Amino acid sequence: MGNLFAGIPDELGEELIEVLADSPGARVERIVSRGHRSADGFWYEQDRDEFVLVMEGSAELEIEGEPSPRGLERGDWLVLPAGQRHRISRTAPGQDTVWVAVFMAPKHCHAEGG
Repeated sequence: MGNLFAGIPDELGEELIEVLADSPGARVERIVSRGHRSADGFWYEQDRDEFVLVMEGSAELEIEGEPSPRGLERGDWLVLPAGQRHRISRTAPGQDTVWVAVFMAPKHCHAEGG
């Protein structure tokens, strides 16, 4: 048990990533960004599907092959399939953007009927 908004440091040099729960089937992370963005030329490309939810703050997410970034506000979520290259182009400066990310086995690997 815990609180998603508790224990966020006053100073945040790097993006804060904490594993809240982990099992063979899924990993749940709390991510706190404060004006952070992906480094120039860097793309995430994970081997698991990712469900991401913005609980507080805002961000822009670039997805390879899409013409413009997707804006994400409080309450917005999306699912990024395994292998989908993406990057964070902006998070709210001077304000915490609190994300919940759930990493799951890729959909194409799920058992039939599951």
